[in-house]
Amino acid sequence: MGLIVYGAPLSPFVRKVRVVLSEKGLDYKLDPVTPFPAPDWFVEISPLGRIPVLRDEDVGPDATLPDSSVICAYLERKKPEPALFPKDNYAYGRALWFEEYADSELAANIGMGVFRPVVLAKLMGQPSDRAAAEKTIADKLPKYFSYLDKEIGAKEFLVGGAFSIADISVATHFVNFAHAGYTPDEKRWPNLARFLKAIHARPSFAACIAEESAFVAKLGL
Repeated sequence: MGLIVYGAPLSPFVRKVRVVLSEKGLDYKLDPVTPFPAPDWFVEISPLGRIPVLRDEDVGPDATLPDSSVICAYLERKKPEPALFPKDNYAYGRALWFEEYADSELAANIGMGVFRPVVLAKLMGQPSDRAAAEKTIADKLPKYFSYLDKEIGAKEFLVGGAFSIADISVATHFVNFAHAGYTPDEKRWPNLARFLKAIHARPSFAACIAEESAFVAKLGL
């Protein structure tokens, strides 16, 4: 009995859930599932065919939840401490905003625009397209990096003076950026670069990054 996470380790959304589980000290099993294509049994528990899905066997054999944001909110209710969602109402709203910003905008532009043509292409037996990735980096990513750099400023964390779902949601996408061989320019975005180094050094992130990096290295990128 316990928690099972279905999904591929390189997914930023799977990593997001794994970091939350680690920060809360919750044991779980990772059951690798790829959505390319998703097996029939998986679509039954993830109607959109997306990863991750959480199964909580302590609730029952059919207790499953799709979507990383839903899962993280559930885990906060299941084990409230240490809190990863701010208690203050406005800070809570801001944290949800950064989670949405990351899950939509960063996922679309870092994930689809950089990670997909470089790393995912290689995983699918296709040649990496660094020209496409670097066009995305030059044309699309600066506005996102500048916004985050401004919002972080001199702070350690994005919201409420404490590590939260906001930091997890943003930082997970930059792990995929790094897997593709890129990092934000420290001179142009010093606050963002500093923030990411600190967040990625947390044991919850560092363990995932080490595991994934060993796998990515075998791709010969």
